[in-house]
Amino acid sequence: MAKLVLDLHPIYNKGKAIDDALNDIIQEALEKKIKTVEIIPGKGSGQLKKKVIRFLDQKHIKKKYHRLDKDSKNFGRLFVYFKF
Repeated sequence: MAKLVLDLHPIYNKGKAIDDALNDIIQEALEKKIKTVEIIPGKGSGQLKKKVIRFLDQKHIKKKYHRLDKDSKNFGRLFVYFKF
């Protein structure tokens, strides 16, 4: 199963770059019909993870994917699932 991975560690403090990266990977998943995107905000203070979840909760983004899962074993990881 193909999956895309976005590691946000290199841009953790660049708000616009984070939004762009999230937009890009969602677009790529849609174009290539890839069902799973793994987003790695890392553990840290949890602020980046909250930002990612806020981004994904926006109405115009939310309608693009099927569901969002938090990794129960790894706090620093999220999965976005698409249905085609």
